[in-house]
Amino acid sequence: MILLNPSLHGRTPASYPFLHLPTQASTILSVSSTSSRFFLPQRARPFSRSSKLRTPPWERKCPRYRVSASSVECTEYGNSSGLKKYSVKVPFGNRDILVETGHIGRQASASVTVTDGETIVYCTVCLADVPSDPSDFFPLFVNYQERFSAAGRTSGGYFKREGRTKDHEVLVCRLMDRPLRPTMPKGFYHETQILSWVFSYDGLHSPDCLAVTAAGIAVSLSEVPNTNTVSCVRIGLINDQFVVNPTTTEMEESELDLVIAGTDSAILMIEGYCNFLPEERLLEAVEIGQLAIRDICRGVENLVKTCRKPKMTDAIRLPPVELYKHVEDISGEGLVKALEIKDKISRRKALTVLEEKVLTILSEKRYISKDGSSIPNEGLADLTEDEDEDDEVVDDGEVDEGDIHIKPVPHKPPPLFYSEVDVKLVFKEVSSKFLRRRIVQGGKRSDGRSSVDLRPIISQCGILPRAHGSALFTRGETQSLAVVTLGDNQMAQRIDNLEYSEDPKRFYLQYTFPPSSVGEVGRMSLSRREIGHGTLAERALEPTLPPEDEFPYTIRVESTITESNGSSSMASVCGGCLALLDAGVPLKSRVAGIAMGLVLDTEEVGGNGEPLILSDISGSEDASGDMDLKLAGNETGITAFQMDIKVSGITLSIMEKALSQARDGRKLILNEMAKSSPSPSMKISKYAPVIHVMKIKPEKLNMIIGPGGKKIKSIIEEAGVESIDAEGGIVKITAKDMLSIEKSKELISNLTMVPSIGDIFRNCEVKSIVPFGVFVELAPGREALCHISELTSDWIGKPEDAVKVGDRIDVMLKEINEKGQLRVSRRALLPESEPEKLTDKQSPTQIRAPMKENIPPARKPFVRSSTVPATPKTPAPLKESNKVK
Repeated sequence: MILLNPSLHGRTPASYPFLHLPTQASTILSVSSTSSRFFLPQRARPFSRSSKLRTPPWERKCPRYRVSASSVECTEYGNSSGLKKYSVKVPFGNRDILVETGHIGRQASASVTVTDGETIVYCTVCLADVPSDPSDFFPLFVNYQERFSAAGRTSGGYFKREGRTKDHEVLVCRLMDRPLRPTMPKGFYHETQILSWVFSYDGLHSPDCLAVTAAGIAVSLSEVPNTNTVSCVRIGLINDQFVVNPTTTEMEESELDLVIAGTDSAILMIEGYCNFLPEERLLEAVEIGQLAIRDICRGVENLVKTCRKPKMTDAIRLPPVELYKHVEDISGEGLVKALEIKDKISRRKALTVLEEKVLTILSEKRYISKDGSSIPNEGLADLTEDEDEDDEVVDDGEVDEGDIHIKPVPHKPPPLFYSEVDVKLVFKEVSSKFLRRRIVQGGKRSDGRSSVDLRPIISQCGILPRAHGSALFTRGETQSLAVVTLGDNQMAQRIDNLEYSEDPKRFYLQYTFPPSSVGEVGRMSLSRREIGHGTLAERALEPTLPPEDEFPYTIRVESTITESNGSSSMASVCGGCLALLDAGVPLKSRVAGIAMGLVLDTEEVGGNGEPLILSDISGSEDASGDMDLKLAGNETGITAFQMDIKVSGITLSIMEKALSQARDGRKLILNEMAKSSPSPSMKISKYAPVIHVMKIKPEKLNMIIGPGGKKIKSIIEEAGVESIDAEGGIVKITAKDMLSIEKSKELISNLTMVPSIGDIFRNCEVKSIVPFGVFVELAPGREALCHISELTSDWIGKPEDAVKVGDRIDVMLKEINEKGQLRVSRRALLPESEPEKLTDKQSPTQIRAPMKENIPPARKPFVRSSTVPATPKTPAPLKESNKVK
């Protein structure tokens, strides 16, 4: 967690003086407004900060903040039904949200409805009656679902019902789980389930932050013995100003998408994506987000006090306190030696053997305390004492009431007996303590590095010959094999959710974490962790991609983790960047990712009390540390970040130091990536498809598609291309070679050409004959009418007298009407003939003088070539009887 003021650590939340305001300033903060950007007094400084940030965020335009809790309204339905609704309005950026409870889902431990505009999220919390087996992982299960009916739609599937959880819903589940889990007390093992649904969506107010806030309020109202209420906000950066909880329309212009969750005193989780944002600006956004979260948590205080159920604090079960000392006594020397092993698998096996030894002694053979003073189980001790007091020593084997002599028996320390689960839990904590002590006191980690050192980096590109792009990135014992595939729009990933219907994703990254990467046996199934890590790496790489008009390919990146010892998602960023370069994708900038850790309370393990930040953490340091901060970007800015905080007391100054140290680490990683051998090819693979983009007039689109797609299918078949995508004024042609591309370009150009009067078209096929003329094909799909009077120089009674279907003739364009229809003439290209004489049966209008070929000298006439030579028919001479004497 991040505390706004280090001096506030250890005090109760109610006593935190977040805003040290004068009396006059309190009236300023309570003024409502319709804008999300406000000025706070310069003296209202909620925390001390580093001098590096020159302009504090509260001196910029910020959202309003309220100090007092909101009042609760109670609405009762009916006289004796007992149905009561408790509601409260709390600030949520530049608007209020409505929180309601008590009228829906009364059989759940707690249920909450949160409304923002016309977006409504419903959340419930339920607990199992019987606790599950103790473990080091709290049994919390979160599910989030977006109902299509919320947006007035129906699922596109065959059954017309919501199916498996979508990737977007999984990401929201992770946003709900990560800040709530640290607030759960240790030793509480009742299975807890949080369910959330979106019942109404207005298209403007995003439901994800509402779902996290609703879950945090519902947990506070339930019997779960958590500590504080959790809420969540989104921060955007629009026109260089931070906006709290912007609408979806405003987010389209935002340079930052930051989601923050926490309590009224601390931040528990942040996640966001940006376009190479400097670290200083990110810190400012976190500060403003913390103030907004505090505002929400304070607003629901009265509701929680009024409707909260009794907490199940008596269900908390912790291991005996003295067990920690016993585990240290047995395993201390072995832990020191095991943690010195650099190899992960060998170290893990050594720790497993040591754990079995401790478990056997404390749970089976029973460990005898060295000092004999610790008694862990009162029941066991009392039973032993009672048995000792009842011992009677009888001399000579005779039992006589008067001769009984009770001799005092010296009490030996009772054998200590502990449960297997408690021993395992304590051994894990003791192992973490010894690891932290080694890092702080010895200055060396398990692999021998200092706190700022990175693991050795080796990168190779082009290792898969048939793939369009590939890279193997190795950092210590973490390894990612990244593969890039290029394709057309048909390869795009389709997304169907509340905001978009079948909206294609041009770029996507898929992350796979097989159990073999950590040397284990397990089931192969897509986990929520894989979806989350893949999305983080995807959004870290997305700002570096060129625009679609410069690089028209759909890009798929696959990251398979072949080895893992921490920071596998950041290895996917590095490997994915190299693979994209190897595939010939012209990236704007190279990016790298790094994971940072923290040992906060160094004094506890023999340090000087100063927090110790670790660069490029391994898996054991992630598990034993107090923070997991993942950052991706280049030398100047950040593209993606994710932070999970496991303890309270992390200040913004610590976070600022971590960001600065991470930037130095990214620079070193980028330098090592530049040494890749083999280096990226930087060109499109010969096995990748060829895509050509043509621009046409939108009104010509129907001419390419044809009725029912008949024309575009014929072009694909005739040219031998893979696909043709036509939308608006853009036509994308995908083929395996340039020959097919050129042929399809010619066919499409013929369809979309704009001919001019006087253009000559040779070798045109007669497609059909009608009583008033014939239709000839000027180009594939482009036909023109040649009137019967324009077929020959002489008069004919019907078109069949001059031509028949299949004949090829030369014509000249004479007319283009307002509908775009073409009229051509064959007679205009025939040789000149003698002036014709009128007969008794002919009128002067039936005699037409022959026309000369009219080719504009300034432009080359369009000529359509063909292998079949033009064979125009010679008109039959007039009969002698028809001549005018």
